[in-house]
Amino acid sequence: MRTRHGVLGMLAFGALVIPPAPSSGRLVEVFGDPATADGVAIIVPGADVTVKTFDTGHHRPGGSARALLAEASRLDPDRRLAVVAWLGYDSPPTVSLDVMLDTSATRGAAALRRAVADLRGRTAAPITLLCHSYGSVVCVKAVPGLPVTDLVVFGSPGLEDPSSAAALTPPRTPAASTLTSTATAPSGTVHRTSPPPRLWAGRGDGDWIRFVPKVKLGPLGFGADPMDPAYGARLFEVGAGGHSDYFRPGTASLRNLALIALGRHDDVTRAPAAGT
Repeated sequence: MRTRHGVLGMLAFGALVIPPAPSSGRLVEVFGDPATADGVAIIVPGADVTVKTFDTGHHRPGGSARALLAEASRLDPDRRLAVVAWLGYDSPPTVSLDVMLDTSATRGAAALRRAVADLRGRTAAPITLLCHSYGSVVCVKAVPGLPVTDLVVFGSPGLEDPSSAAALTPPRTPAASTLTSTATAPSGTVHRTSPPPRLWAGRGDGDWIRFVPKVKLGPLGFGADPMDPAYGARLFEVGAGGHSDYFRPGTASLRNLALIALGRHDDVTRAPAAGT
């Protein structure tokens, strides 16, 4: 008699053997001068990004950064925005077991914390994290205590339970209106005196990620849907685009991402909650 256990069952019985995914490589490109910028945005990409594909269109980090800068300049030519296209972790292939696990995200979060701490030492400007797909998992793991003003997740496969979500957790140190000091330990731990960041979430009407179950079962999956009103995120309009269209020129998503990065939060077009 044969019993079907599914992927989770095979993992438990050690019957699923999949070779590790190859490294995506590391590449970080900075557009503009963070030291003199009025705001800094860090783009954290999702799965299937490598050094080779880093700059192959608006859906890749390099192209996304250029599109964001162009839109920001169109919306507010007098405000200086710097953008960091950050492939500082192993982006898992879309067709792999790694993309269903948070192992790469956990390692990536430590690297992202170090990158933000280093950037904070170079600029006093507000820092915004723009996190696409699997990159949203990286960002939520990284953000506790980081000196960032906004955390924006879009096309997310699911995140930690909102009761423990990093973006909604108050800082351990007393809040203050400005960052007064930053101390970075070897592990990337950052101590801050700024309030927790605003959490934003968006998803395109044509994004297939909506069909991915927002659950975590053992080692598989990532958790709750940040688009659920119970999660507590500010929902912004994206439009009819698909999973790779968030930085496509001319879209509502790109406009709103640029407005958030520029600090023009009141101008962001909000999306209605599901079911309303």
